[in-house]
Amino acid sequence: MPFSLWLSLAAVCALGAMSPGPSLAMVLRHTLGGGRAPGVVAGLSHALGVGFYALLTVWGLGALIVRQPLLFQVITWGGAAYLAWLGIRALRAGRGGPLDAGGVSTTRRQAARDGVLVALGNPKLILFFIALLSQFITAGMSLVAQGVIVLTAMLIDAGWYVLVALGLSHSRVLPWLQARAHWVNRATGVLLLALAARVIAGPVQG
Repeated sequence: MPFSLWLSLAAVCALGAMSPGPSLAMVLRHTLGGGRAPGVVAGLSHALGVGFYALLTVWGLGALIVRQPLLFQVITWGGAAYLAWLGIRALRAGRGGPLDAGGVSTTRRQAARDGVLVALGNPKLILFFIALLSQFITAGMSLVAQGVIVLTAMLIDAGWYVLVALGLSHSRVLPWLQARAHWVNRATGVLLLALAARVIAGPVQG
């Protein structure tokens, strides 16, 4: 793959990773609930889900998913249900913060689970890869070139969300967020519920 073409691929992946949505809300919630380590784990596990969809696209299976209305509908509704569940959990956290005795905290295992499931349950990721990533795939592309595409998508996604977790967990930033945990929880909960409603209402292509 020519370097100029790879730069275009990297730019597309970076724009996709940096766009606000449920993934950002998920990393924020785990960083607030457990600090740096769960936030980083959430970002890394999210990249695994992204890599899975990138791999499907390279293999040509992503287009098959889109062409199967029933399968795509199952993914869409399952993703919406999971986003809604995360939103309800965030709202129920209320004023509790990880430093409070009755606060709601998070673990690395929970962060890893949510990172993967938020990525896999986001139907927009499928459409993103089919519409944009597939433009970089050609007939007869070598396995090395396919691997470069998948790894680029994974590493850029992981890099962005790890940077987000590191920035949010800074010694000055995290205490400020934790002091306002109830507002962050409420805002995150409302955002996740709104995203779930949008996925259900459709069209997800928009």
